[in-house]
Amino acid sequence: MSLPLSRRRLLTAGGAGLVLAGLSDPFRAGPARAAVTTADLVVYGATSGGLAAAIAMRRLGRTAVVVEPTSHVGGLSTAGLGATDTGVQASIGGLAAEFYRRVYVKYHGGTLTPTSPLRMTFEPHVAAAVFADLLAETGVPVIVDARLAGLGRSGNRITELRTEDGSIYSGGVFVDATYEGDLLAMAGVGFTVGRESNDTYGETINGVQSRNTHQFVHPVDPYVTPGSPASGLLPGISATPLAPQGSGDDRIQAYCFRMCLTQAADRIPFGKPSGYDPIRYELLLRHIQAGYTGPYFTTHSVGGGKTDSNNNGAVSTDHIGFNHAYPTASWAARGSIIAEHRTYQQGLMWFLANDPRLPASVRDSTARWGLPVDEFTGTGGWPPLLYIREARRMVSAYVMTEADCRGRVRATDSVGLASYTMDSHNCQRVVVDGRVRNEGDVQIGVPAPYPVSYRAIVPHQAQCANLLVPVCLSASHIAYGSIRMEPVFMILGQAAATAASLALAGNLAVQAVSVPALQARLRQDGAVLEWGSTSEVILDNAASSGITRAGTWLRSTSIGGFYGPDYEHDGNTAKGVNRLRFRPTLPTSGSWTVQLRWTADPNRATNVPVDIAYSGGTATRTVDQRQSGGQWVPLGTYPFTAGTDGSVLIRTEDTDGHVVADAVRFVRA
Repeated sequence: MSLPLSRRRLLTAGGAGLVLAGLSDPFRAGPARAAVTTADLVVYGATSGGLAAAIAMRRLGRTAVVVEPTSHVGGLSTAGLGATDTGVQASIGGLAAEFYRRVYVKYHGGTLTPTSPLRMTFEPHVAAAVFADLLAETGVPVIVDARLAGLGRSGNRITELRTEDGSIYSGGVFVDATYEGDLLAMAGVGFTVGRESNDTYGETINGVQSRNTHQFVHPVDPYVTPGSPASGLLPGISATPLAPQGSGDDRIQAYCFRMCLTQAADRIPFGKPSGYDPIRYELLLRHIQAGYTGPYFTTHSVGGGKTDSNNNGAVSTDHIGFNHAYPTASWAARGSIIAEHRTYQQGLMWFLANDPRLPASVRDSTARWGLPVDEFTGTGGWPPLLYIREARRMVSAYVMTEADCRGRVRATDSVGLASYTMDSHNCQRVVVDGRVRNEGDVQIGVPAPYPVSYRAIVPHQAQCANLLVPVCLSASHIAYGSIRMEPVFMILGQAAATAASLALAGNLAVQAVSVPALQARLRQDGAVLEWGSTSEVILDNAASSGITRAGTWLRSTSIGGFYGPDYEHDGNTAKGVNRLRFRPTLPTSGSWTVQLRWTADPNRATNVPVDIAYSGGTATRTVDQRQSGGQWVPLGTYPFTAGTDGSVLIRTEDTDGHVVADAVRFVRA
């Protein structure tokens, strides 16, 4: 939900939405608040992780207040990111799983139960309504437009948080749930910004990474006057030579707005923003003139005829290279950076829909989309929050790294699981051999859900003994790329609140909380903390055994989100001849849930037949590979016998586009 930026106000939950305390009109000024608010838990940041922390604290019988520096509540979950990046859905537990079950009930009706399905795609207003319900049920107050101005401290503890208007929020434990890490920085907690070198933590895909995903597929000249270096570089291209692969720097992955688009008749057309300059889109124009035919942005369906539209391609909604100063910038400087991103992205959409130099097919296909009239009404249908994919990252006693993501090490103090691809968007544009190249995009799957260490969400005790950080947690750049997903932020927010309650009960530093006691309470509240080796089997297309093919299958890495080193596709030819079978080796007999993974793109088939051979029969499911890319998509639960009797067959008969074979996953039911 978004409210005007001009006024601070106290939000509580009432009815289907967030309203002002004691008022029915959310746009009227509220009554004056007391100068000091006291709660057991003070949460700074009304992101999904921050709301989860406050809701969990109230359910544990303690008081909590959420202080949000902007006017927006719910973070990216209510600001357009409705095609949730999930990884392994079964690894989501506790309050996070409840949130997605509530989303399902909003769409499909019925009674919420612990076995209700999870729905991971949703319209922004539906996510806002779910959070409003949870806040109302638990009585959590949310104060918006309340920027952090200072802290009170006693030794190594925070005693109070002060906002710009002089209000004071006093508490026993504090949570920094912002995407930026402003509270942890003000508290003197150690942090880093940018990419470590591979040598820092013994990694292989950190630092500078020149790869072929979201890359220019045709040569594009980088200079204002093609062929003339003296004319200067086009906007956004770095003049600094490309550093060696794996070297560290202070660059961060690109930001964008996650647009909610629609083709409804009453859609709001893409407008030409003030400050529009066509030179910003010269790279895209040249790429199209060189033969690139798209896609130019994603159109993942979330329901209600709407999308979650994200970056896709070499030049898209990511404003590459324009966010490097953001994490540690002042509010005024951040406002300028956000405005620059908004102007760029709104201009991009206007350019694609209107520039006469573009083919009519590009203009027409873009103009079919627009902004919905019933989302983000306070900002004209435009998302109210920039997607801060990465900013500060705490450095604590345990740094999550690539080794954790790959399962090479496993933290024993697990407070939740992460499972998404190690994912970094591009960080810069450079010139290589007289042509422009993007740098920084990494999309490498993880073999299985892995634990997030409790030590990674608490600072060193000497720095602060009563602060928890579930969002800007301690992780390397590439590990954070896997962890930084909205479900995981909710999982870690619940863990932070549970630890805070235990710390208060024992008058302890958060670092001294008993991990077994914390884990026991989290399990009691539905958290998933472990992922056993016998509970899942994954078979990748690149495996040396268990894969049989008919016809011709082509290896590719051009569209990200794949599991393992690559994926295969049928080239959109030899329909009915091309087929690929996964035949895994299952360790035990019983019921297994079958999940399939592919990479999504508009050129994919919408009607791919998939045969699941199980004990006693065969089931056929049809999947739409233009949607749900980079995720494990469940195809049902079936009985299997141990061994290699079961299989998953991908067929191509009568399919209406490219058919992809990437990986299959069996999860013990």
